[in-house]
Amino acid sequence: MLLLPGYQLHAGSGLDRALLVKFLQRTYQELFPVQNYSHLAETVDRYFSKETPLWWVEFVGKGEDHPDSSPRGGGTEGGKGGQKVCEWVACLWLGNAIDQVNGDRHAHIFLLYVVPEHRRQGVGTALMRHAEDWAKARGDRQMGLQVFEVNQPAMNLYRNLGYQTQSLWMLKPLFPKNVE
Repeated sequence: MLLLPGYQLHAGSGLDRALLVKFLQRTYQELFPVQNYSHLAETVDRYFSKETPLWWVEFVGKGEDHPDSSPRGGGTEGGKGGQKVCEWVACLWLGNAIDQVNGDRHAHIFLLYVVPEHRRQGVGTALMRHAEDWAKARGDRQMGLQVFEVNQPAMNLYRNLGYQTQSLWMLKPLFPKNVE
């Protein structure tokens, strides 16, 4: 399915667990580069299922109007001899949540990630619209997500799409950090 000119949307499958972990790790490493994110594999094992759909975006465009991306995150289709190599440049992973105020189930964005070389091309906006269409089609009345305050580009995207802060997630460390 054509997502935008130069980009195609593909449904993910249970075979994509390792790649999903890789994309999750990339998004967190961009914001907090000194952490170890190996625990994200457990998150994928726990929550990735048929009820939590995953989509990949493939860069298929050519020419100077599209960026050239160096990270090759995808697999191959075919094989040797000039066969097509998939270049996954973005992914969207949706889950389910329950609104604690009214009890309604709604879609929740677990992950929206676009590799840096393909940002500001409309891919994130197109994926958000795809997520909203998917949620509307199954009868959801709202869409939820979590975003770090330090991720201003994502905050701007979501605000421009009409998302508003409903609550704040607050943390307090109970033990001091280990000093080595």
